[in-house]
Amino acid sequence: MRASATEAEIAFYQENGFVVIEDLLTEDELEAWRAGVDEAVEQRGRVAIPGFGEEPQQPEFSYYQKVFTQRVNLWQTNDAMRVLILDERIGKLATELAGVDGMRIYHDQALIKEPWGNPTAFHLDVPYWAFTSADAISIWVALDDSTLQNGALLFVPGSHKAERFDNVGIGPSLGDLFTVYPEWGQVMPVACPIRAGSCTFHNGLTAHGAGANMTPGRRRAMTAGFMPEGSTFNGSTSIYRPEQLVRMTVGDVLDDEEQTPLLYSRKAAAQRR
Repeated sequence: MRASATEAEIAFYQENGFVVIEDLLTEDELEAWRAGVDEAVEQRGRVAIPGFGEEPQQPEFSYYQKVFTQRVNLWQTNDAMRVLILDERIGKLATELAGVDGMRIYHDQALIKEPWGNPTAFHLDVPYWAFTSADAISIWVALDDSTLQNGALLFVPGSHKAERFDNVGIGPSLGDLFTVYPEWGQVMPVACPIRAGSCTFHNGLTAHGAGANMTPGRRRAMTAGFMPEGSTFNGSTSIYRPEQLVRMTVGDVLDDEEQTPLLYSRKAAAQRR
């Protein structure tokens, strides 16, 4: 696995809010990720987030459920995924690209576009989360070739520079976000089809979406969102269970190693040298 970003990749990310990293994984690593994700998703069944019960099967959820099969924090419920997702090298890449001192994992997500799956409306990531930061970053690892036909990601370049946190839901109107940010609706998004084993990183405030899966095959991706070390609780329930929330106060530093473990710290790495 790649363990460092190049200066060119860092500069491109900082300017555009996203970057493609080709061949992040070796062939053997890709097979391990595929096997781990498939096993973990099957084990999870219909439980989207640990501790929250099975996802509802109601008519009003039908569009979103057909956007992708989503399973969150597989690292918490599967030993293989824990090893893969908590890899320090991923944290180092995220830290270098974002230009911060260290990164904690916020959550992982398997995002599987099933055959003939709906497109993913343009949205931002950070406003869904329980911390507020302009330096949050996500990795999106393709487990199958991601193509224009099966739901490749698209990014609005430079949108992260607005540093605004207004958002919309992922619904059937693909461009709702552009009613909030009309200036972005005039920018041509950049499509990023990538080979299996490659990845994208994007800023949590970069507008992005994905096309429909217009094929009879699945498009598997494994993703994770990272929060800068020292981030604080903003009051959103997000991934936190009720029994956790009663112990939390707005402004608390999110440093629970059981929930959001530290993946990489420049300071700790320097001390080891």
